[in-house]
Amino acid sequence: MKAVVVCECLRGNTGAIAAAIAEGIGPAAQALFTDEATTCVVAAADLVVAGAPLLGFSLPTDKMRDGIRANPGRPPGPPDLSHSSLRSWLAALPPGDGRFAAFEMRLRLSPGSATGVIERGLERAGLRKVAESQRFIVKGKYGPLRDSEVERARLWGAELAKSMG
Repeated sequence: MKAVVVCECLRGNTGAIAAAIAEGIGPAAQALFTDEATTCVVAAADLVVAGAPLLGFSLPTDKMRDGIRANPGRPPGPPDLSHSSLRSWLAALPPGDGRFAAFEMRLRLSPGSATGVIERGLERAGLRKVAESQRFIVKGKYGPLRDSEVERARLWGAELAKSMG
């Protein structure tokens, strides 16, 4: 089974979770940023797992990203805005026939959901949901990840692989 874990990563947390999910799925899985997850790569995948941070109670928009670019905050280093947004990636996703799962990064008590938007985008492309979405937790606005989240992501990846048969 081929799998891709596609993510929008601004501060490194989502990328770390995506890599752990791919590791849990197995050696035929790869974690990719949105611009690396080309049409050909996605079309060859049996499973597409997509994730992003929760911002403004939803999946980040390009307008939100422009605001982050103008006012990057004060964490140790600027956000990585070099890759396209997951929202843009979903809008350009061609029809497919594989399976999918979604995840998001969030503060523990954040309202809203990025996974709902992600799931609707993947369903519009014809993919079928294989598992309930997951929410991974960061300790503060910019991270770091809550203890045990990487291991939890790895275990979820293994569960996804099992559900694919």
